Amino acid sequence: MPEPARSHTGAPPQDEASVWRRMGRDLTRPSRGQVVVGVILLLLGFGVTLQLAGGDDERYTTLRQDELVAMLDDVTAESRRLQSEVSELERTRAQLQSGADASAVAREQALARLEALELLGGTAPATGPGIRVTITDRQGQLTPEILLNALEELRDAGAEVMEIDDRLRLVTSTWVAKTDEGLVVDGTTLGSTIVIEAIGVPGTLAEATRFRGGLVSTIEGERVGGTARVEEVEELRIDSVVTPEPPRFARPA
Repeated sequence: MPEPARSHTGAPPQDEASVWRRMGRDLTRPSRGQVVVGVILLLLGFGVTLQLAGGDDERYTTLRQDELVAMLDDVTAESRRLQSEVSELERTRAQLQSGADASAVAREQALARLEALELLGGTAPATGPGIRVTITDRQGQLTPEILLNALEELRDAGAEVMEIDDRLRLVTSTWVAKTDEGLVVDGTTLGSTIVIEAIGVPGTLAEATRFRGGLVSTIEGERVGGTARVEEVEELRIDSVVTPEPPRFARPA
């Protein structure tokens, strides 16, 4: 006679019941190691949540649409410039590797590099399109920090050569300070009207001065109370140069 089928609703086997009892005991009375692991996981999850929640950059959330468009145009122009530079370098590499008059190509590239370094170092005059910024500070509220920020904004926007008041070439070693007589740039005291000329893409440089919190709004705001006029120029000529100081400690290896 066959045995009756056993119901599956009966008590679980002894080994399965012991497993559930151990799990219940671990949940109600966790060990010190389990508590430490749980706290670490909790903190990790909390940190990831904060990171995801704060992913948006607050620097851009307060900008107007036209300011965001201007920033996008600047990035696009810079990307095109860099891509053009990459293509030019790749062509030069191909010419050098081909062996066809490689020495002439190398000499030409060395001269071009020398000219670029002379412009960056401020030891040679420069011409090209750019902008002219005229700042009027009748109240003497223009600070070295504001002027330096303005110059850095122009550099970031692609200014390759800059000059102040048609006599001061701005280079990497340029310094700005303030005395009782006014702002001082590289040892020269400036007047209440300052003219900055910068060679680069005129539209991009002009936009770099006009965004909210930039040069124009800072100069014309309550902090300075002056005026700032920006004009795009098709051909600027910067004749001022600097005389590099000889190295005091460095020498050729």
